[in-house]
Amino acid sequence: MGRAEERRARQARGRRAAPKRSSGATVVGSTGVGGKAAGKARRSGIRRFVNWKTILGTFFGFCLLGMGAFIVLYMVVDIPEGNAAAKQQSNIYKYSDGSLLARTGEVNRELVDLDKVPKGVQKTFVAAENKSFYKDAGVDLKGTARGVLNTLSGKGKQGGSTITQQYVKNYYLNQDQTVSRKLKELVISLKVDRQKSKDDILAGYINTSYYGRNAYGIQAAAQAYYRADASDLTVEQGAYLASLLQAPSQYDWAVATDTGKRLVKARWNYTLDNMVEEGWLDAAEREAMKFPVPKPPKGAPGMEGQTGYLVKAAENALAKQLVAQGTAEDLSDAQARVEAGGWTITLNIDKKKQAKLEKAVKAQLTSKLDPEKRKVDANIQAGAASVDPKTGKVVAMYGGQDYFKHYYNNATRRDYQAASTFKPLILAAALEEQAETQSGRPITANTIYDGTSKRPVVGSDIGFAPPNEDDRSYGDVTVQTAMNKSINSVFAQMGVDVGMDEVLKVAGELGMDTKGLQAVPAQTLGSMGASPLEMAGVYATLDNHGKKVTPALVASAEHKDRTVEFPDPIGEQVISREAADTVTSVLTGVVDDGTARFSVRDNPDRDGQQVAGKTGTSDNNKSAWFTGYTPKLVTSVGLFGEDAKNQNQVSMRGATGLAAEGGRVNGGGYPAQIWAAYTFDAMGKVTRFDLDTTSGAAVEPTEKPTYTWTPSSTPSSSEPTTEEPTTEAPTSSAPPTPTDKPTTTEPPTKEPTAPVPTPTDDIPEDPLDPRKSD
Repeated sequence: MGRAEERRARQARGRRAAPKRSSGATVVGSTGVGGKAAGKARRSGIRRFVNWKTILGTFFGFCLLGMGAFIVLYMVVDIPEGNAAAKQQSNIYKYSDGSLLARTGEVNRELVDLDKVPKGVQKTFVAAENKSFYKDAGVDLKGTARGVLNTLSGKGKQGGSTITQQYVKNYYLNQDQTVSRKLKELVISLKVDRQKSKDDILAGYINTSYYGRNAYGIQAAAQAYYRADASDLTVEQGAYLASLLQAPSQYDWAVATDTGKRLVKARWNYTLDNMVEEGWLDAAEREAMKFPVPKPPKGAPGMEGQTGYLVKAAENALAKQLVAQGTAEDLSDAQARVEAGGWTITLNIDKKKQAKLEKAVKAQLTSKLDPEKRKVDANIQAGAASVDPKTGKVVAMYGGQDYFKHYYNNATRRDYQAASTFKPLILAAALEEQAETQSGRPITANTIYDGTSKRPVVGSDIGFAPPNEDDRSYGDVTVQTAMNKSINSVFAQMGVDVGMDEVLKVAGELGMDTKGLQAVPAQTLGSMGASPLEMAGVYATLDNHGKKVTPALVASAEHKDRTVEFPDPIGEQVISREAADTVTSVLTGVVDDGTARFSVRDNPDRDGQQVAGKTGTSDNNKSAWFTGYTPKLVTSVGLFGEDAKNQNQVSMRGATGLAAEGGRVNGGGYPAQIWAAYTFDAMGKVTRFDLDTTSGAAVEPTEKPTYTWTPSSTPSSSEPTTEEPTTEAPTSSAPPTPTDKPTTTEPPTKEPTAPVPTPTDDIPEDPLDPRKSD
């Protein structure tokens, strides 16, 4: 047996001779060699499962799981609709000179196309926020991961997002700091970057970001900080606005601490240096740039005072035009489109004339009202509208003392009688239709009528016998005198002579809303409703020699994606020039020798200015009017009695303490005074009418008409008196030749109807002071 075999035999015997271990026995040396061997055996078992291969495999497994989850997330998360707040814009309202009138809407934002922003200014935002914007895929994975970890660990907001991600957050999502929102932001940003151009994303970013000072978007920010449009920003200014986005409140120069100013200046420099680094700005140009200190904050114009009236009237005009051109289905739809925002609306309102009109109303009326002393003073409402007759532009409007105190616009309301301001339209119809009296005589300014109060009209199936003011009878008078003194009985008969259907037709052509009106003699007293704006348009058509003038408040309206075209305010010839000019000539007599002479003719500021106009005062003194014009300006002023508590129509008698004329507020009083104070201040150069007429008489001569009147064979209480005209004659006028006899030779076919509302705008009894008070 060799040595090797002997060794193996010994080892085999040793194994057979080893004693068996019981479960409860303690083997000497078990903690030695045996325990150590057992420990090695256990460690060897763990290594079989935890080694570098296992760790690496697990890591890749998690990666694959994450990738799978992200793929699923990418597939299920779509680009949502933009949130309402991000789409909301304000409306911008401007005066005719382009200066800001008002800005409305909860969000001060006006979207602008990127091509309206200078290229250099565009680059400031990229340089400040995301230099790799034009190269990246829309996301910053490291920044997003850092944000998620900080959110999970409770450390709060963390920057590092790309411009695309910030745009997605502003426009599609919200500002919540949650893991789910950040993951959605990541997915949507990737999709947006693939579906939209970089320019679209940048435009969205600068239009949705908040810049402080309640300014959302670059246009609002440019106005808030530099009083400029986005299109006029410089690179220096753009760099400041881009720098603001990091901390709008802290970096607003007007309220920033020294630290805040230092930080925003550092960021401004950082932005410009990045532009140089990227090749977007010349280094020498950069060195010459100085920090553009923003202008101090300026409160946005509110809706108080006249602003609210102007804004709402402009909105209504725009809404009606949207319906007219088919952009909106109906007025409700149109108003919703306007209120959605994004409009820049330029009004025809002349800022200087608007201020002059407000000043005139205050000086001539509202400063004299004292509701604590006289209850009636709380019931006085004033409205006015001023129109350029050559262009149709509404250059000034007065809606009431304050939009917040009286919501209803007195310049556009139509619920008060037009009263005797309607009389010129009757004459216009007579001239245009070449109407004749009952005896077949042409109606002209010199035609003789019977001015007896309560004289029944002749030739009407409907009985009508209106009283004159204070039941005063004038006897035989010309049409000119009847207009000067606003004699109701004359124009009631004239309306019947012309035919009330024709009167209302011509009134409608001149611009008055006559829809639904009955063609009855009572309409000759102006019993229909009208607004100062409407009457200004009617008289502007007369001033414009018969070419239709439709007052236009809005000059233009632009939206991001469309421009609204408005019709030309000047229309076609609706009545002949001779007819229109003759009415104008006659209306100069109302000023020079009639119911407006005290307030207008004798006004020291008139300076020779030629004026035509007509007063009006309605039944029970609920309204008082003066609508007058010069060759370049037409203005209608109305005063309305409105109960301050329940808005019912009430009398204005005794307002401001008036005692003369029974306390009556006449059209020749405050309305004419307001008109004169405004017009003679706003007119400037003195002008004269260029009239084409052969029948206008203006001031009536004093000579008695050369004809013999034969009284009716059936006298009654309405028989004409024999009073003669009492007006003064101009030295250059020759007496007219009467063309007709009084038209009272036949009784009416029916009995007069019940009393009707009566205009009361005759000449005040006291020529020295028609506004005499206690």
